[in-house]
Amino acid sequence: MSLLALGLNHQTAPVGVRERVAFAPDRLCPALQDLLDHGRAHEALILSTCNRTELYCGLKDNDSRPVVEWLGNYHTLRIADLRPYLYQHAEGQAVRHILRVASGLDSLVLGEPQILGQVKAAYQAASRAGALGALLERLFQHTFAVAKQVRTDTRIGASPVSVAFAAVGLAKQIFADLPRRTALLIGAGDTIELVARHLHQMGIGRLIVANRTLERAHTLAVSLAGYAIALEEIALHLGEADIVIASTASPGLLLETPLVRRCLKQRRHRPMFMVDLAVPRDIDPAVADLDDVYLYTVDDLKDIIQGNLRSRQAAARQAEEIIDNQVEHFMAWRRTQDSADSIRALRLRAEAMRDEALARARRQLAQGKDPTEVLGLLAHTLTNKLIHPPCAGLREAAAQGDIEMLTLIQNLYRLHAGKPCS
Repeated sequence: MSLLALGLNHQTAPVGVRERVAFAPDRLCPALQDLLDHGRAHEALILSTCNRTELYCGLKDNDSRPVVEWLGNYHTLRIADLRPYLYQHAEGQAVRHILRVASGLDSLVLGEPQILGQVKAAYQAASRAGALGALLERLFQHTFAVAKQVRTDTRIGASPVSVAFAAVGLAKQIFADLPRRTALLIGAGDTIELVARHLHQMGIGRLIVANRTLERAHTLAVSLAGYAIALEEIALHLGEADIVIASTASPGLLLETPLVRRCLKQRRHRPMFMVDLAVPRDIDPAVADLDDVYLYTVDDLKDIIQGNLRSRQAAARQAEEIIDNQVEHFMAWRRTQDSADSIRALRLRAEAMRDEALARARRQLAQGKDPTEVLGLLAHTLTNKLIHPPCAGLREAAAQGDIEMLTLIQNLYRLHAGKPCS
């Protein structure tokens, strides 16, 4: 059985194409069954995220055309329109590809950890659909182990490279006891939502979300056990906040210096950590001059992110070395599987020879022949039958001057020079 990885991602296809070949989670199982029925795949797994759609298949032969045709037909796309965006990898390159994907080396954000969870979800869907065989089962168990090794042995995910995560990472550096702290988030867009989720995952004690549209603030806050307020209520709650992160589209300042100064007095000058991610700014730059305030802007975070990205790139080089080694480990297992059929055939042939010689010996014993003579003939017959193929091969290789074949047979049968072959 041959291994195929086929798909497209953010590097090969625009979002308009990616969304047309995406698989909704509730459609994965029926899609897998259809792929097995009509795509000539003996086993299959579909990985579908916002940045990629990939099919991993075990095929009876090396012909990937039926899988490409299935993908186009399933999404009612012309193959000619789809093919320019596709990549495909076979055998060792397919193994390398999924190891890189699961380790975050092929992601839009280098080293991002979410992709491993998405690969595990795809594996679970394929398992529920009964679409996994021995090849893909082994491949994905190997993939999960390698991705874990990459995370453990390198710093690929240690340094934040998104603005949201960098902001939360800084907050944690200043306040190690996040479960005892209160965070005020100003805005409810995508960036603030990411900040809120990161803070929630790190165990922030209390979360307040302020937004111009209270309903949107409420939706975000409730999903993370937080509390929603309108922008007009910020002055009433600012003094409670140890951490303030702002990211709105407001044309003017939302937090001016006199307000922050009053809140610091209420807090008895306990420090406040502030991050202004907005352009134009939400927080008066002069706030940075106040004692007990740590104010960072989006430009400050970008400098941190660039340094962290360089750190991740160095870790990625280490990860590639791990993956090189682990690809070879998997392919060694593949080679042992390839030999299994030959070993089985060799054993069956030897057992057939044994049974035939044993039946003949029993007939001779039943005819009254001397048991010692029968046993000697049995041993002689079995020996000749078993060594005939390698001896014939050695003679043929010697006659043709095929040194490589001679060496192969000698190594296979552990032969020593000078020992005769009958």
